[in-house]
Amino acid sequence: MQVLEESRPIEFWEDRLLVKTLSAEQDLSASYHLRHQVFADRLQWVTKSDDELEIDAYDAFATSVGLFDDERKLRGVFRMVSPPYPFMIESEFRPCLLPNCEIRKERDTVEITRLALDPTLTDKGLSIRLMQVLFKGVYQWSLQNEVRYLYMVVEKRFLRVLRGMGFSCEAISPAVSLPPAGALSIAAVLDWEQFHETCPQKQPSFFQWINAVDGSASFEKSGFLARDPREQFAELGVGQTMRQDHQPLDGVERRLAAA
Repeated sequence: MQVLEESRPIEFWEDRLLVKTLSAEQDLSASYHLRHQVFADRLQWVTKSDDELEIDAYDAFATSVGLFDDERKLRGVFRMVSPPYPFMIESEFRPCLLPNCEIRKERDTVEITRLALDPTLTDKGLSIRLMQVLFKGVYQWSLQNEVRYLYMVVEKRFLRVLRGMGFSCEAISPAVSLPPAGALSIAAVLDWEQFHETCPQKQPSFFQWINAVDGSASFEKSGFLARDPREQFAELGVGQTMRQDHQPLDGVERRLAAA
């Protein structure tokens, strides 16, 4: 029998940006509203609600982490679900998996969903920076909670983006068209141990930056983003656990998201 443990919170500053686990009701409400803006209003992947809050059954036991700007406005969010609670990949996203695929439900394994950036952002460079800082939050939360494996469902192109950034993501399913967007989506697992083995050799400055939470390392783009961020993220708009929505460049970085 697995003993339930509360996740360990994180909180760190990246220049004037704050990344922290959400616990205050006001912050959680802001995260539900941001999710509604992305997944209900913009992408229309979930039904709109009168209160403009996007909440589902997983929020009862999930941990949410937010990214705030220097004016204390929530600009990004992601959600983690730990065993033994159910994963979306076991139900909503089960069509992505092969019939004989078993989902690991150990203490070192979680599922990331509802990752999103503020859709009102208009500065492309800022959106890319916020996205990368948000992924630094994903990494730091995983370290703090001794997580090695991260389940996700991503659109095929976004899997390539994650790999290009240096994250060790392996597909565990073929590409499947999921409703309602019909985008080709793939179930994948991110292995932080592999990341620790490969990233220091391939991108040492990025590895130093993503591990530093004391201000000792300045912001460092991954080599993938540094090469051509406009090309790599021109159609990135993640939802339903990081799935793209095929919009032109002007609309993309205003809607980075993942559910």
